[in-house]
Amino acid sequence: MSRKITPPLILCVVSFLYSLTLHAQPSTGEEDRTFWVNTLTRIADPVLTNLSNNTLKQNMPFESLSQDTLRMQVSHLEAVGRLICGIAPWLELGPDETQEGQLREKYIKLTTKGLKNAVNPKAPDYLVFDNRARQPLVDAAFLTQGLLRARTQVWQKLDDEAKNWMITELKRTRTIEPWNNNWLLFASMVEAVILEFTGECDMERLLHGVKRFREDWYKGDGWYGDGPQFHMDYYNSFVINPMLTDILKIMAKHKLDDKNFLPVQLARHTRFADQQERFISPEGTYPVVGRSIVYRFGVFHALAQAAFINILPKKMEPAQVRCALTAVIRNQMKSPKNFDENGWLKIGFTGEQLHMSESYINTGSLYLCSMGLLPLGLPAEHSFWSDPFTEWTNLKAWKGIDVGADKAWSK
Repeated sequence: MSRKITPPLILCVVSFLYSLTLHAQPSTGEEDRTFWVNTLTRIADPVLTNLSNNTLKQNMPFESLSQDTLRMQVSHLEAVGRLICGIAPWLELGPDETQEGQLREKYIKLTTKGLKNAVNPKAPDYLVFDNRARQPLVDAAFLTQGLLRARTQVWQKLDDEAKNWMITELKRTRTIEPWNNNWLLFASMVEAVILEFTGECDMERLLHGVKRFREDWYKGDGWYGDGPQFHMDYYNSFVINPMLTDILKIMAKHKLDDKNFLPVQLARHTRFADQQERFISPEGTYPVVGRSIVYRFGVFHALAQAAFINILPKKMEPAQVRCALTAVIRNQMKSPKNFDENGWLKIGFTGEQLHMSESYINTGSLYLCSMGLLPLGLPAEHSFWSDPFTEWTNLKAWKGIDVGADKAWSK
C-alpha cells in the first residue's frame, strides 16, 4: 500500500535535510587552508603563467556583454591588478620548506617576472596604464594595493629597471580624471603607494578622495555613500573601506593624517566587517544584491581584510570568519562552470551567468574574487587557521543559540 506524500511530510523531509546541513562534519583549519590555497592557485595560474610568458594578451579570453575594443585592451590590467591585490598577502609569507611554501615560491617568481613584462614598453604583454580609457586607473590602484601588501616578496624583488618602469606607468594614470564616487580612492591609492615607494606624490590626488569620504559621504553605521548617494551594493567592501584603511595607514606614517582619521576609519571598518559576517547565512550564502555581484566572494574583501590586519570585533573569533567564508567559497566554487576549458574564470555568481553582469564586466574583472582570500596571508599557526571549527553568527542564531543583540554604531 503506497503512502500519499502530503505537504506536512514534505516539510518534515526538508527540515530533516536542512538539519543535516547544520550538523555536517566540519572540516579542520588545515583542510580549510588547503582548500583556500587550491582555490587561489587555480584562479591565479592562467593569469600569472601567461603574464610571465608574455602570452597574456594572446591567450586571455574576453567574455563580456560589451564588445568595446578599448575595453578589451584594458581587460588584461584588470586581471593582473585585481589578482595581485588578492594573492599578495599569501605571497608575502615567502618561501619555506613546506609544500605550500614551495608553491608560494613558484608564484612569487611568476609574479615578479610577469610584472616586469607588464611594464616593459617592448614586451608583448606591456599593459595599458594611460588615458586611452578611464579603466586603467581602477586596476592600477588595485595593483598598487597588492604591491603594498607584498612589499618584500614582490616589490623588493623587482629589479631597479622594473621598479622604475612601474612607477612611470603608475604616474601615467594621473591623466585619468576619476568619477566623483569610489573612483576618487583609486587616485588616492595610486598616489599613496607612489609616496610610500618614492617619497613624492601628487598631493591633491592623494588627499581629495579621502577628504570627500571623511567630510561628505559617510552615512553612518560603518557605511559610506558611493559618492553623494548611498548604493545598496558591496562597494563599501570591494573598494571603499579596504582602500580608505590602507591609504590612511600610509598617510599616518608620513604624518599627513592631520585630523587623525585613521582610528575612526579602523573603527568603521570593524563595524562594517561585523555586519558582513552577519550577512553569511547558516548555509554559507549571502544576499545577491547590487551591481558587480559576479565578483563572487570578493564581496567579502572588507571582512577578509579585517581578519588579515586584526581589526575584527573583539567578540568575533577569527576561526568563525574562516568557517563562514569557507562555506561561502565552497558554495560558489562547486560548479564546474566557474572556469572554461583552459582554466579562465567565467562570468557568473556561481557558475556561468553572463546576464548577472553589467556591460563593464569582462573576464579580467572577475579576478577581484581573489580579494576574499586575503587571510591566506596569515600563517598556518594563526588562530584564524589553527583553531577548530567555530560556528558563525547566523549558524548559531538559527540553531537557537543566543548570540546577543546587534545595534547600530553611531560614530
